Amino acid sequence: MISSEELDMACILNASKLLRHGWWTVVWLALLLPESGAQELSKLPYVPTPQVVVDEMLKMANVTEKDFVVDLGSGDGRMIITAARKFKANGLGVDIDPRLVALSNKEAKANGVDDRAKFIEQDMFKADIGKATVVTLYVLPDFMEKLRPKLLSELKPGARIVAHDYYMSGWHPDRQFSLTVPEKVKANGTDKAHLYLWIVPSVVAGDWRMEFDAGGSRRQLIVLGFDQQYQILDASAANILGPMKIENTLLRGNEISFDLIIGASPYRFTGKVNDNHMEGTAVTPGSKQPTAWRASKVTAQSR
Repeated sequence: MISSEELDMACILNASKLLRHGWWTVVWLALLLPESGAQELSKLPYVPTPQVVVDEMLKMANVTEKDFVVDLGSGDGRMIITAARKFKANGLGVDIDPRLVALSNKEAKANGVDDRAKFIEQDMFKADIGKATVVTLYVLPDFMEKLRPKLLSELKPGARIVAHDYYMSGWHPDRQFSLTVPEKVKANGTDKAHLYLWIVPSVVAGDWRMEFDAGGSRRQLIVLGFDQQYQILDASAANILGPMKIENTLLRGNEISFDLIIGASPYRFTGKVNDNHMEGTAVTPGSKQPTAWRASKVTAQSR
């Protein structure tokens, strides 16, 4: 026999779906990683990243001693060596050219950071990047697009990706800026360096069941619905009484926040996503302390 709460949940789910205009396709789940060989990678031009750009890329990613930085197409190793020397981070450089790999390992030893900075000869598409908290890139646009599925499937939510000059179309960067670098003119024909930062987002697309106890008789069973394109969310909310106003939804890595009006009270919700669960606190003007909240993903079995 179906309980009244289960019936309420089904009603809210149906109402929530009507509010949304169809699912955004989560692009990285649909893309297949193309085959890439050493022959194709060997055609990439080697253009060293100016040191000032290296410094700014690592600052942009807020690299610290807690980070593990992976540089795909590491060239002469200056990105990983700088991360280890200036920011005390650990790191790995990956390059297909054995001469550059040998040079990088030699330079790491000369700089006294060979215990934290390692370099290997490998196809960047086959490199294990799952441990990385920061990935740095200076590769041509075609390779940026081909790397995107790997970055999204292997990196954990919250990992930062920083690229020099070239971006991934369709995935709006979380931050970008340009700087003037005169030494780029000879190799690039321009004195501008464009830097892009992406933060890998949690996957939150779908419906979530949230129980929220605002005190007294205001215990709420709420369904949150999210359509997702990378870190951009289109949100809806509903309870048994109907649609609820939800706005200012933000997703940054595994951190989520949104404004939701419950009854006549506006609440600001903040929390973290952990696979099929969210939890955090909500505050409303005049409240003495935050109220805890939790939500769980509505799976096909629980519908």
